[in-house]
Amino acid sequence: MFNLVLVHPQIPNNTGAIGRLCVNAGATLHIIKPIAFDIDEKAVRRAGLDYWHKLDLHVWESLDDFFANNTIVNNAHFATTKTDKPYFEAEFKDGDYIFFGSETAGIPQDILERYKEQNITIPMTKEGRSLNLAISTGIVLYEAIRQNYTLFKEHP
Repeated sequence: MFNLVLVHPQIPNNTGAIGRLCVNAGATLHIIKPIAFDIDEKAVRRAGLDYWHKLDLHVWESLDDFFANNTIVNNAHFATTKTDKPYFEAEFKDGDYIFFGSETAGIPQDILERYKEQNITIPMTKEGRSLNLAISTGIVLYEAIRQNYTLFKEHP
């Protein structure tokens, strides 16, 4: 249904929780190397619990490798704090890619610039600067599902 793309994830517990989210939401998880931990690490498995073996997971060697093997045009959304466009104003379609950057660096600036019209953000008060990566993916993914709920219900 949807594709979550993690660019250079750094915290195994977040990635495990996101994997679990993807299984329950029928989403594919794409992880772009470098990864700051071993994907088989105990913390990833613990956060993903018994879901990890059910996950539709693709690990890419680099952003170049990912973009060479996936056609990304108007079928993608790039989550960042560097835009004013709220995620709920984006139009999500079946098969879209939703990108999230690393916990400390976000999505590389050149990618954000290349797809500037497709940048989205989660509104926050001025008191905070960012949300946990696993929470952010859940917020945006379930908005995409809400917009496509008829298809979601039909998804096996």
